[in-house]
This record gives sequence, structure tokens and C-alpha cells, in this order.
Amino acid sequence: MAPVQAHSVLPHREPDTVTPRPVRPGIDLQVNGEHFRHTGDPDMPLLWYLRDVLKLDGTRYAGEHGEGGADLVLVDDRAHSSITLPMHRLAHRRVTTVEGLVLPDGSLHPLQQAFIDEDAIGCGYCTSGWLIAAMSLLRQHPTPTDDDIDTLPNLCRCGCQTRVRAAIKRAATAMKEPRP
Repeated sequence: MAPVQAHSVLPHREPDTVTPRPVRPGIDLQVNGEHFRHTGDPDMPLLWYLRDVLKLDGTRYAGEHGEGGADLVLVDDRAHSSITLPMHRLAHRRVTTVEGLVLPDGSLHPLQQAFIDEDAIGCGYCTSGWLIAAMSLLRQHPTPTDDDIDTLPNLCRCGCQTRVRAAIKRAATAMKEPRP
């Protein structure tokens, strides 16, 4: 019998499949590029899943119907109210929160930088919703007009709308420039 070495470490390998299969089926979705499986209440609003389960608190409560826009997230690149979106409608969908806007190298997205540069952040409560709505708009209209920006459903009680408009236009220009 060969002696066992006291400090040997077996190589760790993730299993290709999990056996047996999970007893409770879940809702598989991607949030900010990572895979998650929700096995709780399928009617739970996405906002509570993000905040209470995943601890992503950048998305804010904006009323039970999402009327303020602070609860917006991108679902497959379109802005949606996370409080009105139950988990059962998110199977195999891609969700991006304000935390997911950061670039892969960890730097701020040009849209986030434009909000800072234009001082478009009042108290900050609505900022995450503005960023998500603006990102959705810029993906559909890379050169948005004032009328395009005025269609965004967000509210800012601090009165930053003029600076938000300037920030979105600044971001539109920056997003067309090649990154160094």
C-alpha cells in the first residue's frame, strides 16, 4: 500500500452535469452576463429578486406601477419596469441592471461618464433609471433628438432634465468615437 502524502491536493473539477436533477424546476436567466436560477415564487417582481436575492441595489422602487422610471432595467436590450415584470416572464432572458453598464475593463460606460461630466445627477435616486432608459434609447437611436429624449418615461424631482438631455447627447457622441 502506497503511503498517503499529507499535503496532497486533488485537482478540483466542476461536474459536466448535476445528478440527480434539481427537484424544483427553476427560471434560468442572465443578469449582467451571469447565469442565475430562480427557484422561488414565479410571480415575484424582478425588482425584489435583484435587490433582495442578488443584492443589486442600484435599481430603485419607482411606485407599484414603475411610474417614476427608477426601476428600469434592460431585458434583451429594451428598457422594462422591473417592478411590473414577474420572474416567470424572464426564462432565458438577458437582464442588465445599472451595475451591468460598467465596461469589461471596469471603467465607466461613456453614458455613465457623460452623466458625471454634465452634472446630471441630482439626489441620485432616479439616475439608474435614466441610465437604463438612455442606454435603450441610444441602442435604437444612436443620434437621438430632443424629441426622442423627451419620450423617456423617467422623472427627476431635482430638475436635472436639461442636464440629462445634454448627457445623453454627449454620450451619443462619445459612443461613436473609437476607444483608446
